[in-house]
Amino acid sequence: MQYLDFEKPIADLEAKIEELQDLSVGDGVLKPEIDRLRKKAEQLRESIFANLTRWQRVQLARHPERPYTLDYIERITEDFIELHGDRYFGDDHAIVGGFGTIDGKSVMIIGHQKGRDTKNRQYRNFGMANPEGYRKAYRLMKLAEKFDIPIITLLDTPGAFPGLEAEERGQAEAIAKNLKMMAGLEVPMISIVIGEGASGGAIGIGMGNEVYMMENTWYSVIAPESCSSILWKTWDYKEQAAEALKPTAKDLLELKVIDGIIPEPIGGAHRDYNKAAEAVKECCLKSLKRLGKLSGNKLVDQRIEKYGSMGVWATAGES
Repeated sequence: MQYLDFEKPIADLEAKIEELQDLSVGDGVLKPEIDRLRKKAEQLRESIFANLTRWQRVQLARHPERPYTLDYIERITEDFIELHGDRYFGDDHAIVGGFGTIDGKSVMIIGHQKGRDTKNRQYRNFGMANPEGYRKAYRLMKLAEKFDIPIITLLDTPGAFPGLEAEERGQAEAIAKNLKMMAGLEVPMISIVIGEGASGGAIGIGMGNEVYMMENTWYSVIAPESCSSILWKTWDYKEQAAEALKPTAKDLLELKVIDGIIPEPIGGAHRDYNKAAEAVKECCLKSLKRLGKLSGNKLVDQRIEKYGSMGVWATAGES
């Protein structure tokens, strides 16, 4: 288990527990002390995770052991058939998508996918999609609409890929075209931030009728480090930037950008993949049941009203 810097007290306790377990010879002499330390570690974990800063939640969203899209798909679907390619340029491995069923209900699931090791991170381009990734998502969403199948998108990206080739192939156009298309989809669409939700890279597949965030995730127009770099010309103020951006699930629920928060196991989703996936599945099923009652036109109206009502504005000259 990899620990973040603010988890060091927990790491020290758990290392002590492991040491005592190794010393134990099965006579039960050390069991009371081990149980005491386990209880203390659990209390400490609850205390730390009940008072996380915004920057600490950003760190948790990036935890290298955190479950990714394919981990959730494996646990919440009875079957999954991945579909490939955008029919224009190629297959982007940073975005995966295909048909599956959840408790017998057919869905189209699309999400960003990161890699676990160096080779897979390169293969998945660190979860940063090129234009062909967004065009693949476009094709799959329209395919789902054709067969009247709901869409679930899982967002987890540090941003759309900013490379020269991506710009040459129309990165901005691909994301903009997706936004226009998603606004008019006549099937239910649910979007869930499962890790990082950075800028157009995330919303390029995330314009849902209902949008949710897992407890320890972030969703913002810019990453705290990049914001710090722009405002202070250095990454040293990333924690202050995180506080100003208010990118956490609690912040965005208060701002009415999202519709709900999906709880995680204490310590983060990486502590218990199955429990985290069960919470995501439960959220999806409840949302599908609500949205399934709406007609295609109502779904479009609801989506447009949802995004049109965000933010604060005033007409010049009004008091």
